[in-house]
Amino acid sequence: MNPNTSHESKVPELVLSFWIIKIAATTLGEIGGDAVSMSMGLGYLLSTGIFAAIFLVAVVFQIKAAQFHPGIYWTTIVATTTVGTTLADFADRSLGIGYAGGASLLFGLLLASLAIWYWSVGSVKVTDVCNPKSEGFYWVTIMFSQTLGTALGDWTADDAGLGYAGGTALFCLLLAAVVALYLWTAISRTLLFWAAFILTRPLGAVVGDFLDKPHESGGLALSRYSASVVLLLFIAGCVLFLPHRASNAENAL
Repeated sequence: MNPNTSHESKVPELVLSFWIIKIAATTLGEIGGDAVSMSMGLGYLLSTGIFAAIFLVAVVFQIKAAQFHPGIYWTTIVATTTVGTTLADFADRSLGIGYAGGASLLFGLLLASLAIWYWSVGSVKVTDVCNPKSEGFYWVTIMFSQTLGTALGDWTADDAGLGYAGGTALFCLLLAAVVALYLWTAISRTLLFWAAFILTRPLGAVVGDFLDKPHESGGLALSRYSASVVLLLFIAGCVLFLPHRASNAENAL
C-alpha cells in the first residue's frame, strides 16, 4: 500500500495510528450521533441535517487544503461517522426499511460509488487521493461506508441477536482475518483496505452502543455527553502526538 508516486496523497498513510483513531472516531460517531438525536431529542432527520452541514463544510476545507492536515482530515472523518449514524437510524427506523434492508441498499450504493470512481479516475487507491476529483469520490465512498457500518452494527447486535459483546467479537474476528490476509496472501491491498475500513465502522457502532445503552438492553448506561467528550479528547491527543506518515516504514492495515 505504499507505491512510489511523484505526488503526495491528501490522506494519512495506513499506519497503526490510522486504525486506532479510525476506531475511536467511529465509536464517537455512534455515541455523538445518539447524543444529538436521542438525548437532545432532535430526532434522526434534523440531526442528520445538522451533521450533514458540518460534513460538507469539513469536506470543503479538506479538498481546498493544499496538503494533508491531520486535524482537518480527522474532523471530516468524525463528521462522516456522526452523519452516518443518524442517517442509518433514520432510514432503518423512521422510514421502516429495517437494518437488513438499509444495509443492503447502502452496500449497493458503496459498490456503485467505488465502480464509478474507478471508471472515472482509473484507481480507488487511497495513495492516489491527491486531487479534488479523487477526493470527492473518496469522501462519497467513505460516507456510504460509514452509514453502511452503522446499519451492519445495529443489525448484528439487534436483529441477529448477537448483542453488543457478540457483535464486538464478530467484527474483531473479521478484522483479524483481514489482517491475516494482508500478512500472508497477495490479495489486493486496496480491496483489503476497504474491507477493513468498512468493518471498523460496525465495530465502533456496537462498542458505542455498549457504552451508552441502558443496562436492561445490555449496555453500560454511560452518559453520552461524557463519553463523547472523553473520546473526542482521546482522538485529539492521537492526532497531535501519533505519527500520520511512515516515510521509513512499511504501511500496515
